[in-house]
Amino acid sequence: MGVKIWLPFPVLLLAILYPVLLPVAAAFTPSLDSDFTFTLPAGQKECFYQPMPLKASLEIEYQVLDGAGLDIDFHLASPQGRTLVFEQRKSDGVHTIETEDGDYMFCFDNTFSTISEKVIFFELILDNMGEQMQEQEDWKKYITGTDMLDMKLEDILESINSIKARLSKSGHIQTLLRAFEARDRNIQESNFDRVNFWSMVNLVVMVVVSAIQVYMLKSLFEDKRKSRT
Repeated sequence: MGVKIWLPFPVLLLAILYPVLLPVAAAFTPSLDSDFTFTLPAGQKECFYQPMPLKASLEIEYQVLDGAGLDIDFHLASPQGRTLVFEQRKSDGVHTIETEDGDYMFCFDNTFSTISEKVIFFELILDNMGEQMQEQEDWKKYITGTDMLDMKLEDILESINSIKARLSKSGHIQTLLRAFEARDRNIQESNFDRVNFWSMVNLVVMVVVSAIQVYMLKSLFEDKRKSRT
């Protein structure tokens, strides 16, 4: 006589939905957002290129984390070479544009500085990309005619999209906080070095002045008369 094994309800539900959700989960792609930190030497210019589809959204945020003045020149150009944004001697900036089809160029220019290199952080946030629209179409193939245990795949799609958007926003905020922390730490370390340097200068000046004062006072009380025998 066979033995009947009763599975818990969550396990049974997962076993029922697994064949349906597996191809749907495979349709999701990693986030297209990216960030990068690099060092730009004095007197040089660095450019980057980002391919974009039609009617997508491109957001660029940059910060100067370290370097004298904490400033940089920023230039953003369209695929046709038209200047969209041009900023001079800025420490940070945020720019959002609706894109055309082609490669967008953005440059960081440190040619105005002859001595100081700059540490620059920038982040790209891409929205309404073609991959995201394809994911929606992939979902629709599995939603049609599926309704079990009062759970609809439309609700699952909405929940997953909400979680994905919130996780992306959280990652964006954490990245910005790390950038702010790095810049504040660099400023504090620079101030610490300056305080130490000028403290040593003041200490040396005080020692020299004290030695001069002692010498002058001693010379005032010396008996310069020559004794006769």
